[in-house]
Amino acid sequence: MRLAIVGGGWAGLAAAVAATRAGHAVTLLEATRQWGGRARSLPVELPGGGSATLDNGQHILIGAYRDCLALMRQVGVQPAQVLQSLPLTLLRPDGNGLKLPDWPAPFDALWGILRARGWSVADKLSLLAHAARWRLRGFECPDHWTVERLCLGLSPNVLRDLVEPLCVAALNLTAARASAAVFLRVLRDGLFGPRQEGWGASSLLIPRGDLGQVFPDAAARWLAAQGADLRLGARVQSLQPQAGAWQVDGEAFDAVLLACPAWEAARLVAGCGAPADWLTAAGALAHEPIATVYAGGGPRLPLPMLALSDGPAQFVFDRSLLGGPAGVLAFVASASQGDARTVEQAVLKQALALGWRVQPLRTVVEKRATFACVPALRRPPIAIAPGLLACGDYVQGPYPATLEGAVRSALEAVAQLTPEAGR
Repeated sequence: MRLAIVGGGWAGLAAAVAATRAGHAVTLLEATRQWGGRARSLPVELPGGGSATLDNGQHILIGAYRDCLALMRQVGVQPAQVLQSLPLTLLRPDGNGLKLPDWPAPFDALWGILRARGWSVADKLSLLAHAARWRLRGFECPDHWTVERLCLGLSPNVLRDLVEPLCVAALNLTAARASAAVFLRVLRDGLFGPRQEGWGASSLLIPRGDLGQVFPDAAARWLAAQGADLRLGARVQSLQPQAGAWQVDGEAFDAVLLACPAWEAARLVAGCGAPADWLTAAGALAHEPIATVYAGGGPRLPLPMLALSDGPAQFVFDRSLLGGPAGVLAFVASASQGDARTVEQAVLKQALALGWRVQPLRTVVEKRATFACVPALRRPPIAIAPGLLACGDYVQGPYPATLEGAVRSALEAVAQLTPEAGR
């Protein structure tokens, strides 16, 4: 089968690898001049001259991301070499917060909760009681609940120090807006999933270098070696059905897989006479921004990542502990408000309150970084029309807008094209 894949982000690359392995002749079209989509590397100028390759946003994986990790291995990347593992840790600069030991689940979570600093006995008992109820209910709840509704009665300290950071990190929404059903699914897989490569399911896997090294660059090399047709700088303008096949800018393909962002997929679908219900679902998606402020002159942190409060940034990463230059910190403000300058100034003020006098190097705002994973959200299906499918973190699936969600959707889309190939 001649297959056109539109979009060279993680979903598109994952689909291209899976389709190539299934025996399809793959043409991968990416509008920009770089592989990786919204998880890509970029150069940042350093004080005093020189530059460093960082990322358009600081991403992390977790040990439960089985398909991401398997895909990396398939293209020749050893996850343990490019990812630094850290047991789930949500410590603040003052040392308070939660840190799980590297033990099997659920003993790691139980011990971490009992040993959490800055929480009273009542705080810990509140969390344990809620967690026990969630597990007894199979980590399920009514589809219309928010995370805030799910956590009624939970200690305010636990809400502030654990639930809100996890919710914003996983769903890019505050607890007042985020889907409780999806949040519980992430907790279930992250806290009780199987170990792999010696990592617990809840382990934080932080890239040791830029994101290009983690998967996109190796995937492109692997695809090229397998004979796939890789085209950068190729923004698709038109998509039309023709005699049981598809024309992509006038070029014939047996099937097309749209692995581009939802708004780009909708643009192409709108012009090809596909069913209106898919367009309606895609058009109803709202999107949320994520801002990353890179700053120099920062202190060396005790851990690669710390949780923050009292400001727009929820997390700060020490890039010197991740193979980067000394003194460079990455402040991540999920669901950020305002333009790059506004967010940057607010983050600098937040850092100064901690005694860190840092200088801004570059601020990146991905205005449509994720879809808004709100309660009872109807996401577009993978299948659009015969021979036309979509994949990406926004299509129907179990996860919010994460790299694992994007990869799983790609594998499912290829499986639907080639049912006999399976997963």
